[in-house]
Amino acid sequence: MTAPRAHRTAGAHRQRGAALLAAMLTVMLVATFSAAALWQQWRAAEVEGAERARVQAAWVLIGALDWSRLILGEDGRAGGPDHLGEPWAVPLEEARLTSFLSAEKNVASDNLEGLPDAFLSGRIVDAQSKLNVLSLVDAGKPVPASVATFTRLFNLLGLPAGELTQMTTRLASALATGSVDAASSGGGSGGADASADTGAAPLMPQEVSQLVWLGLSPATAAALEPYVTILPERTTLNLNTASAEAISASVESLGIASARQLVERRTRSFFKNIEEANAGLPSGGSRFNAAQHGVGTQYFEVYGRLRLDRTWVEEHSLLLRKGLAVTTVWRTRGAGATTPPAKP
Repeated sequence: MTAPRAHRTAGAHRQRGAALLAAMLTVMLVATFSAAALWQQWRAAEVEGAERARVQAAWVLIGALDWSRLILGEDGRAGGPDHLGEPWAVPLEEARLTSFLSAEKNVASDNLEGLPDAFLSGRIVDAQSKLNVLSLVDAGKPVPASVATFTRLFNLLGLPAGELTQMTTRLASALATGSVDAASSGGGSGGADASADTGAAPLMPQEVSQLVWLGLSPATAAALEPYVTILPERTTLNLNTASAEAISASVESLGIASARQLVERRTRSFFKNIEEANAGLPSGGSRFNAAQHGVGTQYFEVYGRLRLDRTWVEEHSLLLRKGLAVTTVWRTRGAGATTPPAKP
């Protein structure tokens, strides 16, 4: 009787041990599934919040772009030369959006409580205050006067002249490819063969940083960014808004010191026409001409940035103003997050 009873007792212990192990496994699985479900719910909430913030920021920046178009349209209605003393040239420093909302009579301050702090900043830049890269090539061939202008700019900034030659050659190839694509889209019989011949041509850049596609090094493109631009057509340089470097490069015998004196002179009184600008040049030197210079602008760049806590959204747009109509040529958008400061 003793041996069977001991056997039954050992079996009961084993059964209880197995049941306890099964219960522990069940608890572990339930905890794992619960944690996974909680993490997925948290992740979904974070993704939804980030997407909501991104969409809201995009709408705010679209509104800022519309406001910029309104300012430029009103400036076009007033007419006259474009200069840095006009309202569009005043940048918007980073400002809290709730400050604008609380200033509205229809928005009560109680309704703003609990809203996250959002900060908006932006500026409008005269795109024709810079040398237009597109002026380097006309009808598939380099333009000597424009090449000389960019050569002087490269020398002034201490940049390698060989990169300018390469950029001009590739620019001609990129523009030829664009012409072939336009012709082939129209249904010409020789369009396919022509596209095949230029299939290796580089893409046409839209922003200065993309000039690396045409053979510039990133360092050269960054050095050129304050002084050059890429516009859809050949344009003149606005003498009322251009930098001393751009003005000096645009005239053969104009040194940087004289160009800086000209820039200083226009701060007191902007140039109403090219003749007034020529009056400020040293005697006996080259003069400004209507083919390369002007005092008005059609193309403007708009920069907008919205910051929400450590997250930011930026937009860069190119606007074309013809008379009172202001249209968007292109618009790019980027987003990111700032790194929190390190703890001491």
